[in-house]
Amino acid sequence: MADSICKATEEPWRVLEFYSGIGGMRYSLMKAGINAQVVEAFDINDKANDVYEHNFGHRPYQGNIQSLTNDDLDSCRAHVWLLSPPCQPYTRQGLQKHSADARAFSFLNILELIPCMSKPPDMLFVENVVGFETSDTHAKMVEILAKSDFVTQEFILSPIQFGVPYSRPRYFCLAKRRPLSFQCQLFNNQLLGSPSPLFGNDEKMVIGEHDQSQENWDKLIESCQPIEKFLEFTSSSYQIDMETSSLVTTDVFANGLETSEKFVEEDVFDFSSIDQFVVPLSLIERWGSAMDIVYPDSKRCCCFTKSYYRYVKGTGSFLATVQPKKKGKASSLKEQCLRYFTPREVANLHSFPEDFQFPQHISLRQRYAMLGNSLSVAVVAPLLQYLFSQPS
Repeated sequence: MADSICKATEEPWRVLEFYSGIGGMRYSLMKAGINAQVVEAFDINDKANDVYEHNFGHRPYQGNIQSLTNDDLDSCRAHVWLLSPPCQPYTRQGLQKHSADARAFSFLNILELIPCMSKPPDMLFVENVVGFETSDTHAKMVEILAKSDFVTQEFILSPIQFGVPYSRPRYFCLAKRRPLSFQCQLFNNQLLGSPSPLFGNDEKMVIGEHDQSQENWDKLIESCQPIEKFLEFTSSSYQIDMETSSLVTTDVFANGLETSEKFVEEDVFDFSSIDQFVVPLSLIERWGSAMDIVYPDSKRCCCFTKSYYRYVKGTGSFLATVQPKKKGKASSLKEQCLRYFTPREVANLHSFPEDFQFPQHISLRQRYAMLGNSLSVAVVAPLLQYLFSQPS
């Protein structure tokens, strides 16, 4: 153990990135400024691996994580594991089968390998949906980590607590193998008050949207940047056709790119043109009452799920491009010229860097799905800084 820690302080931390998706963990590691080397990434999704390879020049291992052995993991000589396992077994909309769900098996397999390893990791970072903390998978994880001499701290945090107008609360577990330990205080003044872990070996307090006083939560929202700061299409990039209550693109895109013609077949998009993201009036007439409407000056929008653009209710917010005299008035929805947030804008709300890109062959629905399965860099990066820091 001592040799492992000594080596990690002098050379880059060796990191394994499980369920790597489109690279949210890796971007968070980079933003955190950690001296780390991603030894290997793992994901079974071929399209997600295309995106990861496009941005990082490294293609993740695409085999089934469940087939990995303790010898496989020992051979990586990794100090840190970053894990964002499938959330479907724990979501409110799902069947909530927890560890009985086949999508939970690979994560359970990885956990069960830890006691069998000759070189277990020094630290772990786990991200999942709110609800995971009450599952039997969580109970199994805590049990294995405790028996393997790990100390843990757990959190529920939302990007809103970090100045991003995006309501996406998520569960996080940070674990260190003794003799490593945690600092006493987290984030200093980055959050209101003096936050402590959700629950852990030494702490029993909660950070989370539902555990803040309404006054504190209102202050957090008010301190967020407005949504317009995260848009790629600004009011200067389109005009309003008042006769049809629709958007008409101009020849200038918000970042200076020229627009071009509409897509020629289903799901083949010119992503530099805004007209493809306009919500049809027929959809507003049918589902308007179920839509979450936000405005450029709003300080909060709903979580975008993998079903955004396919379904309306509970999948993410819609942007009103025409400000009504009275916000939220149902009869005025048609006049507000609603549009979908673009994939780039969703990525911005996830705090992905400007140079993040999707390969051209990734369809619109695939982009939304991958973003819906990803994580908030604004939240994960400071958590990783906290995980890697050592008590003074």
